[in-house]
Amino acid sequence: MEGDPDLQFLLQGGDLLKVRSPSWKKTRYFKLQEDCKTVWHESKKTFRRKQTFSLDDIAAVRMGRQSEGLRKYTEEQVEIRCFSIMFKGRRKNLDLIASSEEEAKQWVSSLEKMVSRLKNLSCQQKTEHWILSCLRKADKNKDDKLSPSEVKNFFRLINIDVEDEYAEMLFKKCDKSNSGYLTGEEIQHLYELLTQREEIDVIYGEYARTTGFMNSENIVDFLMKEQREKATLEDARRIIEKYEPDENVKEKKLLSKDGFLMYMQHPEALILNSDHTEVYQDMSQPLNHYFISSSHNTYLMEDQLKGPSSTEAYIRALLKGCRCVELDCWDGSDDEPVIYHGYTLTSKILFKDAIKAIKEYAFKTSDYPVILSLENHCSVEQQKVMAHHMNSILGSALITAPLGQGMPTEFPSPEELKGKFLIKGKRLNKLEAIYASEEAADNTDVTEEDESNDEDEEKEGDRYVIFLSDMVIYCKSVHFHGFEDAAQNLSFYEMSSFKEGKAVGLAEESANAFIRHNVDKLSRIYPAGTRTDSSNYDPVPLWNAGCQIVALNFQTNCTDMDVNQGRFLVNGKSGYILKPAYMRDLATDFDPITLTRGDWLKHKTLHVMIISAQQLPKVNKKKSSIVDPLVKVEVFGVPADVAEKETNAIENNGFNPAWNENFQFDVYVPDLALVRFLVEDHDSTSDNEFVGQYTLPFNSLKMGYRHVPLLNKNGDLLPSAGLFVHIMVVDA
Repeated sequence: MEGDPDLQFLLQGGDLLKVRSPSWKKTRYFKLQEDCKTVWHESKKTFRRKQTFSLDDIAAVRMGRQSEGLRKYTEEQVEIRCFSIMFKGRRKNLDLIASSEEEAKQWVSSLEKMVSRLKNLSCQQKTEHWILSCLRKADKNKDDKLSPSEVKNFFRLINIDVEDEYAEMLFKKCDKSNSGYLTGEEIQHLYELLTQREEIDVIYGEYARTTGFMNSENIVDFLMKEQREKATLEDARRIIEKYEPDENVKEKKLLSKDGFLMYMQHPEALILNSDHTEVYQDMSQPLNHYFISSSHNTYLMEDQLKGPSSTEAYIRALLKGCRCVELDCWDGSDDEPVIYHGYTLTSKILFKDAIKAIKEYAFKTSDYPVILSLENHCSVEQQKVMAHHMNSILGSALITAPLGQGMPTEFPSPEELKGKFLIKGKRLNKLEAIYASEEAADNTDVTEEDESNDEDEEKEGDRYVIFLSDMVIYCKSVHFHGFEDAAQNLSFYEMSSFKEGKAVGLAEESANAFIRHNVDKLSRIYPAGTRTDSSNYDPVPLWNAGCQIVALNFQTNCTDMDVNQGRFLVNGKSGYILKPAYMRDLATDFDPITLTRGDWLKHKTLHVMIISAQQLPKVNKKKSSIVDPLVKVEVFGVPADVAEKETNAIENNGFNPAWNENFQFDVYVPDLALVRFLVEDHDSTSDNEFVGQYTLPFNSLKMGYRHVPLLNKNGDLLPSAGLFVHIMVVDA
């Protein structure tokens, strides 16, 4: 990108007004550092230290007053000069004002271009970028040379601690000029020694039978024997054309070791079946036949007692593919309903602002329907305002009447509901009453006065505005009085919400009855009220019982959210996963606890070899701190499938640790199983620390030699970091 005007603009930098509150608006100088990856900014006061952030940490750059802070703390007339930098994880947004509209647009477009370029780098390019960045940091006096002490410092920066003798040996091996420092090609040689992948060399050597290179036949041989993939010569030629970096080698229709590694690190060759990254399941089944990605108290950024509420929390959940969000609605001032956790110190946001944010971001990640779960505590007057906002903001995307002709007997499908919003809440009458009243309307004269009197009538002990009630079509909230009562008295669109304790009890004691209940009805599960810290519960037993809307606190980083992200990683991250056929059959005998014989029993043996890891991040930011990594392989699913095994820890090497350890797992119900790869920093005196993880459905595993990407605590990709494994699944 040398000479690129956007890059040059960022490298030059400039003054921007940083906004934190009505009274805190201060000028800061922002500039992209020479590594083309880190932005630093400083105050005008020289004693304040410089602050930095990485372009990798940016989730989005938004033009205008789109953040809560800018809407709250700035006037409309500065709209065209405003922009916000949204970060991944819990880091607060950066709200900024440029000196002109043109300058604001330049910042936004330049940052977006750089973030996109970094995101689209190949794994090898990211590694090179990162190592070059570490080399620059290690070169203390900026003379483009590395002394022995600077090389030792470089090793620590890349997360590897080597003995002095080994560091000295490497240094001498590279110091061809015997000058006592490394420069130019000598540094390049050091880089090549460090990034050499012996395990890749061995695999490549097995199949590179054409003058040291792989030809098309060798590639087909590798794909079919090792990767267990169907492959043709045409597939092999496509791989050479796409991944071979050396034009001379490509011209000879061959694949070099570098080209082979580039292919192996590309998404199409990773552990996740690339076909499953798109929508591949049947989306024409009734809505309740799917597991639905769901959030609890979506508006909260932190805990349930005093944490901030924010429209940004809705945006983050929706961008993660969440398809059911919760809105706790209360009376606000100036006749405007607000959202917050009632009777607590959590902050409040306007209902209309939440609906606007939901409308804007609902379908950025997934086109499939979003359920708005209303917890309505508002007065009649403010319920009217709620209904008005939903109608005016969501417009025709809001479902306000059943699809098709006549009284429906089952849910429409996600496909039929694409781009639509469904309201979950209380309804004053049965849906059937609509059709009965339409038939009677021809014989009855109703005056406008009669209608207005009926509008605010109190029914069933609830003060509920009739036209807010009438927005509830397919998700009417009702109390649960047992499976038998539900089967006899509830219509398909009447659904119950269960506190986690109640739901887990039913899933353990009446699993089959719960599964049958969920064949034609929806069930929503939510965390216990005692989880004031926004902790989560294990969603797996509830999915095993067929529950569709298993709502978690999306703002909390934990194993349960990792597993949730893994469940909804596939099917194009649509937020909808089709339940297995035996969980969509009213006569099913499936019971995840007892596991009686049936179609669900497909006993498999999973063989996992943990070979190596690459470029693991530091857990402790101190230069001297090096990780001692170990890998855990965990299986989640029905109780018979739950298992965990771990490798030994490798001391002082987060850069290229190698294990070559084998594990074996029995999996009886692969349709419901998930596999999690967890990397931890071993500590003999306290709990191990989290380094990275990756969770995916068992049925989405690809066999053979595979790279496993790693995600951080927030669920975002760790650039360059990963595991290298071998996977084999066989019938038991």
